Amino acid sequence: MAIRPILIIPDARLRAVADPIVEVDEEIKTLAKDMLDTMYDAPGIGLAAPQIGVMKRIVVMDLAGEKETPQPLVMINPEITHFGEEIQVTEEGCLSIPELYYEVERPSTVTVKYTDLDGQEVTKDADGKLAVCIQHELDHLDGVLYIDYLSRLKRDRVIKKFEKQAKLAAR
Repeated sequence: MAIRPILIIPDARLRAVADPIVEVDEEIKTLAKDMLDTMYDAPGIGLAAPQIGVMKRIVVMDLAGEKETPQPLVMINPEITHFGEEIQVTEEGCLSIPELYYEVERPSTVTVKYTDLDGQEVTKDADGKLAVCIQHELDHLDGVLYIDYLSRLKRDRVIKKFEKQAKLAAR
């Protein structure tokens, strides 16, 4: 399909709330395929539609390793219905904040409800890396970035760095 450009902070679309998807039609299936192609090309393990400038509630992810068979997961209108009480600290990065990684605290288990590409409602329990990835990608649908979980000082430093880069690129 198509590899689409990934938005980089401070692009305002990364802070917007995405709209629900009304119907799983060919347009949405094409979008999901493009998102997977874009994610694999980046390379990354997850991508939300707002990261490519599409303000729809859809995320894709694949946690399979390099030598493993791909296991793409597409979630339409996903919603976390339960957060576990145990917290884990994991190093996170983001395709919209390239080459920066920080430790973030998140619940180590979640339950997510979503629609798949066949229009079926799915409920999935996730733990470990998948739970973190789900939380990270779903945050994008609400305009939240992983740097929002950092101290104000660290977050402001990251934002200033990318604002400076954007200004230099605009010249």
